[in-house]
Amino acid sequence: MPSLKLVFAGSPAAAVPSLLALIAGPHEVVAVVTREDSPRGRRGVLTPTPVASAADEHGIPVIKANKLAGAATEHIVALGADLGVIVAYGGLVREPLLSSPAHGWINLHFSLLPRWRGAAPVQRAIIAGDELTGAAVFQLVPELDAGDVFDVLERPIGSAETAGELLESLADSGASLLARVVDSIADGSAVAREQVGDVTLAPKLTLVDGDVDWARPASDVTSLIRGVTPEPGAFTTVDGARLKILEARIASDSIELGPGELAPGQFVQKGKLILIGTATHPVELLMVHPAGRKAMDAGSWWRGRAADASSVAVFTGANR
Repeated sequence: MPSLKLVFAGSPAAAVPSLLALIAGPHEVVAVVTREDSPRGRRGVLTPTPVASAADEHGIPVIKANKLAGAATEHIVALGADLGVIVAYGGLVREPLLSSPAHGWINLHFSLLPRWRGAAPVQRAIIAGDELTGAAVFQLVPELDAGDVFDVLERPIGSAETAGELLESLADSGASLLARVVDSIADGSAVAREQVGDVTLAPKLTLVDGDVDWARPASDVTSLIRGVTPEPGAFTTVDGARLKILEARIASDSIELGPGELAPGQFVQKGKLILIGTATHPVELLMVHPAGRKAMDAGSWWRGRAADASSVAVFTGANR
């Protein structure tokens, strides 16, 4: 099998397993493209992306650019790569860069295309209540995530799995998938097939997407909470302050409540449990993060509230 010269583009931790898999393989990663250092922490210290750090550890040249244009494009084209590989880079690849490698660019995407094209496929799949997801390696084309697919992997979504946990899992299994596709391109056995099925879009999540609407069914509420965990995070408003919801689940069927006892958004304590009403079944709060305090279990938060504190959570994102 011929050895290919690869350019790898990626930024977050989810892209690191793919980079490491390619480094460990028979091909040469001649450069890594990643986003520029960004401020992190309370002190705003400029910090390289996880992909940049991984590349530095392996002595691979790094090109830092938030946009693939101008000097960055010229630099990458001059490398004469056989194949470009992109995993969650955070920017678009346009002409002339798109067609500059001999085999173009391939993309590892964390969904079963054409479902969930866009920036947040893992989060959107969980929020929508999907039971099955996966990853796909496809040929990059100008249209968003629309290229022919080389190979896919499928796996069920766990009933309590958060977006962060699912993404970490797919990043590992997807790295192996990506490496196999690169090998097949190198030996000439790769076959890409047109995407088939209904297209759904997965735009990037914003803070307002984490605002919990308690008037929705309990399954929708818990799917939203899992889908926005850890980022951008689920929250509700209590006594005018934001309460972050770190972990919650649909309450056990054994919990007895009187007719009309728990309206959507209303809290109640049952023994050691902190419950909140939805349109269907109560949701049990497990871990929360009150404004200005540390994360804690829901019981500790409830017991520490003032005697005259409100027992109703307010949904403020009606414009969503």
